[in-house]
Amino acid sequence: MDQPQSFEQRLESDMHQLAEQVAAQRERPEMKGMREQELLKEAIRAFPGVPRPPQELKAQTLPQSPSAAAMSPLPAYAQSASPETKLEIEHLIEVAFSKGVVEAFAEAEKSSYFVEDALVDALAGKLYPILQAKKLIN
Repeated sequence: MDQPQSFEQRLESDMHQLAEQVAAQRERPEMKGMREQELLKEAIRAFPGVPRPPQELKAQTLPQSPSAAAMSPLPAYAQSASPETKLEIEHLIEVAFSKGVVEAFAEAEKSSYFVEDALVDALAGKLYPILQAKKLIN
């Protein structure tokens, strides 16, 4: 009988799957020369069980300023969103870390594409240093 995964097991499993997805993204010809964090964003979008928004509806990703990144888990372009939208994104980040990436995106499906894309960017920002520290990505 399978026991449910603990929080740590689920997070570790998600991180290993993301590292595999980053490696797969790195091999795609159109991804050659991309920064590791951009590869991680694409890996999150390609994560098994995560719905894909239509390409034309994805929010434009802007680089984060160091001060915004240090003060908030939200990407720079989401800093000017409504307080409700910011809370929704922060809640989804918490869901990703407590229940898993797939669960967070299952909840995010009920939201706008802006929220989903901000979640991808926020998770990439939070997970990138963790995956690097674990030597799961470069």
